[in-house]
Amino acid sequence: MSGIHPLADVRTTKIGANTNIWQFAVVLAGAQIGSSCNINCHTFIENDVIIGNHVTVKSGVYLWDGIVAEDHTFIGPNVTFTNDKYPRSQQHLGAFQKTILKTGCSVGAGATILGGVTIGSFAIIGAGTIVTKDVPAFALFYGTPGRVRGWVNEKGAKLAEISKGQFADEAGNVWFLHNNLLVRK
Repeated sequence: MSGIHPLADVRTTKIGANTNIWQFAVVLAGAQIGSSCNINCHTFIENDVIIGNHVTVKSGVYLWDGIVAEDHTFIGPNVTFTNDKYPRSQQHLGAFQKTILKTGCSVGAGATILGGVTIGSFAIIGAGTIVTKDVPAFALFYGTPGRVRGWVNEKGAKLAEISKGQFADEAGNVWFLHNNLLVRK
């Protein structure tokens, strides 16, 4: 059973079990939210939004049409998303840009995510980063604009470079770069 705070305005019926939606959240009728999610207070979720299972959306986040947050993603406080490359008042496109947060990625507080990008699985976006392009899986990505500054494993631990293009985590797993993608050996 979902826990919806009485001061939340939730219009969708597509909410999985054990999901909590806190006060002053607004969720429109077409939104889909998976199970065991935590939607914090002062959030807004539009109609064409899909949220997977075990997702955390912190306070001050607005998820606009076209955003998909896959399983186990984390969206930090006050992350800003866009979905229209050329916005004009009261002029609407036929379709909004799609933004995809792949499984297990984390977006730090105050980051800005431009529409139409994909953030790869298990990538970490640093606080305050401006994301203007796709982010590879397992990337440690930060700056203004953001760029790859290192690599992480599934747990978010930074990988140590052991030789050119070869990395290891604290458990001794070895990773290497292949066509600018990180692959476990």
